[in-house]
Amino acid sequence: MAEGIAHFLNPQELQRFGRMALESRYVVEGSLSGRHRSPARGASTEFADHRAYMPGDDPKRLDWKVLGRTDRYYIRRYQDETNLRVYLAVDRSASMAYTSGTLSKYDYACRLAAAIGYVVVKARDSVGLYLYSSQIDAQTGAKNSFSHLNNTLRLLQRYTPGSTTDTASTLHRIADSVHRRALIVLFSDLLDDPPAIIKALAHFRKEHHDVILFHILDPAEIDLPFKQAAEFEDMETGEKILADPRALAEEYRKAFAAFLEEYRKPCVEMNIDYRLARTDEPVDLFARAYLEERRRLSR
Repeated sequence: MAEGIAHFLNPQELQRFGRMALESRYVVEGSLSGRHRSPARGASTEFADHRAYMPGDDPKRLDWKVLGRTDRYYIRRYQDETNLRVYLAVDRSASMAYTSGTLSKYDYACRLAAAIGYVVVKARDSVGLYLYSSQIDAQTGAKNSFSHLNNTLRLLQRYTPGSTTDTASTLHRIADSVHRRALIVLFSDLLDDPPAIIKALAHFRKEHHDVILFHILDPAEIDLPFKQAAEFEDMETGEKILADPRALAEEYRKAFAAFLEEYRKPCVEMNIDYRLARTDEPVDLFARAYLEERRRLSR
């Protein structure tokens, strides 16, 4: 069985991400030269080195002398720039095992995390992982190498959903453990206590982290397409109820829309990038559309 990134994304999907990049909208701190603004001042106009030109870069920063010598496009980089450190925070609580189709929410989250991680490392930025349920179950530091990314994704392979969740307190612990400004990418169905989770997200912003929230949901959870009376079971508590979904459909959709808005609105207010990710939408199409949109908004 394929391992690491090959387990989650095929060669055709990887090729589609070849020229994509994940941009930070805020000042970041890192350890490699890169294309993101750093809070460090000092010799901000002192030349550091070059990197290959990427679509979206400012043509004014092309080094024309290098172009003349090599016939290749390179960007000049300076010491006030730094690489981006990205932490992928993936929810593996029991509810993430749900699926009405091919991929469970956890499978979708892992594939989306693999796509984001690949884009990050390919752009010479650093990626790390927090895998959590009611606690932090596994973690890796942020590093810039494909071998590190593969080891990180192997961790996701080894775990499956199956624990209860305490999203808010776990996110607070993650926020406490990331000591330098970074980009936090959260993958979760957020089926927990919304007010408490919002406070945890505010903790990240208080620490000046950039935050992306991918709200991973199955289309059946959003649309309630069931036509016959059935017994519904809570995947984390085991509680069961008998209900006729047709009689509940209108009220359910109103309640679910309110649930989504309970996250979307405060995220907008805190400048957190909130996106609903349906598991029936191809991962590569969703990720590419998001990355392109973020690139435009980051300029």
